Amino acid sequence: MISKKYHTIIIASLVASIGLFLVYYKVAVLGMPFMPDETKPVYRIEAKITFEGKNKPVHVSMALPKEQEGIQIISEDASSSGYGFTKASTSNGLRAEWAKRRVIGPQTLYYTFELVLREGFEVKNIQDKKQLSQEKELLLDIPVGLQSAAKNLLKDVRWRSSDPHSFTAQLIRDFSDKDPSQAVKILLAKSNISKQDMLYHMLRYEGLTVRKLNGFFLDDTHRNFHLIPLLEVLHKNKWQRYDLETGKIEKNKKFFVWREGGSSILDVIGAKKSKITFSVNKREVPSRYLIDNKNIVKNSAILDFSLFTLPVSEQNAFRHMLLVPFGALMVVFLRVFIGIRTSGTFMPILIALAFMETTLVTGLIMFVLIVSIGLVIRSYLSTLNLLLVARISAVVIVVITIMSFMSILSFKLGIEEAMTITFFPMIILAWTIERMSILWEEEGAKEVLIQGGGSLFVAVCAYFVMSNPLIGHITFNFPEVLFVLLGVIILMGRYSGYRLTELLRFKSLAE
Repeated sequence: MISKKYHTIIIASLVASIGLFLVYYKVAVLGMPFMPDETKPVYRIEAKITFEGKNKPVHVSMALPKEQEGIQIISEDASSSGYGFTKASTSNGLRAEWAKRRVIGPQTLYYTFELVLREGFEVKNIQDKKQLSQEKELLLDIPVGLQSAAKNLLKDVRWRSSDPHSFTAQLIRDFSDKDPSQAVKILLAKSNISKQDMLYHMLRYEGLTVRKLNGFFLDDTHRNFHLIPLLEVLHKNKWQRYDLETGKIEKNKKFFVWREGGSSILDVIGAKKSKITFSVNKREVPSRYLIDNKNIVKNSAILDFSLFTLPVSEQNAFRHMLLVPFGALMVVFLRVFIGIRTSGTFMPILIALAFMETTLVTGLIMFVLIVSIGLVIRSYLSTLNLLLVARISAVVIVVITIMSFMSILSFKLGIEEAMTITFFPMIILAWTIERMSILWEEEGAKEVLIQGGGSLFVAVCAYFVMSNPLIGHITFNFPEVLFVLLGVIILMGRYSGYRLTELLRFKSLAE
């Protein structure tokens, strides 16, 4: 049978571990910022389409990129003044389409993306590898006169390789060599297909599972560039990408795939001199910008069931509410370990919340004034021998009257800080005055000063903790940290030893 002591430790450790794991998952997997001033790189990608109209109807179709592992698109926008714009799902993937009845002269269209790199981001609908597998094909797309040279080259590369990946790397190296072989010279000189298509068909002839990619590396800044052609080969359920000039591409290099497969990147009907270029711009933005983005929130189950999905007004209410547990932690620590006596258990937390709205100095002055005036009036009410309910109600009315008078007076004197007195909890102030008045009658003025001063000291300590920007950031973005606080408070609740004030009190006895 587990004793209550160890049972409490197990429960507290379990609760705290759950909170720590959720915080770790958000930071390490979802990429949420733990520090409030943290920034993240955002890449803005712009596709620029130019052409000349011939006084005819124009239809423009551009391939759009798919979702990719580790890369998440957070926004996209089409700039096409005067054009009709739609997105079309075709057999070759999603495409952006512009149309206009009559077009004359030079025209420019833009399509922009904003994306972030997220290691934990996964694409929900990944294309099945079985659909990508391809059987060995004939070299039909290579001219008949060049097929013999292609076969001889493949035979030679086969002897200099051991698996599909080494075969692909060696074949690309042969085509990229500064002094290529005679077969490569013939294929490059007399073939009317691109280098990417040539390698693609030769690899398929060899029986490899291969696909064509066009995209670009996510570096800092590039302007007016064209897409880089790549090949991707599957071996043992692993895809390996190959640059057509340098060979293998390391996995840590982020490559944004704009087009996958053999479909055209741009089709323009009814115009001439069509061209598409791309630009990439990298900028650092506050991580808060990414947290507020709806596309990021809806793609994460945890974030989709979080405070970020609430209306802004409700979010602001929770910003203050989630700070209360930190104030409670300060109250428990100062009362259990230090031994500070307060008027009421959690009254200092509410006073600290009021200080956050009024500022500390202004709040302290107003609190002392209200309580002092309230005690004087409460002492007079005690001579009337009123019942408790009536007496408390009278004190509440007196508190409201004092607050109203102080607000009006501060407005007349031009003291704007004092007008925030309305943030003080009226009922709590009334109960504080009532408790202090009874304490004065039973224990004397000294005990009132001790508990009143202790309440203000605890409230000030809680104010400094609750108003800390880092604490506010953590509690709102990682409310799971409250589980950690709960575990700590449960462990603190088991403490029954001497308090610091008691050690000081019995110091002379110990000596």
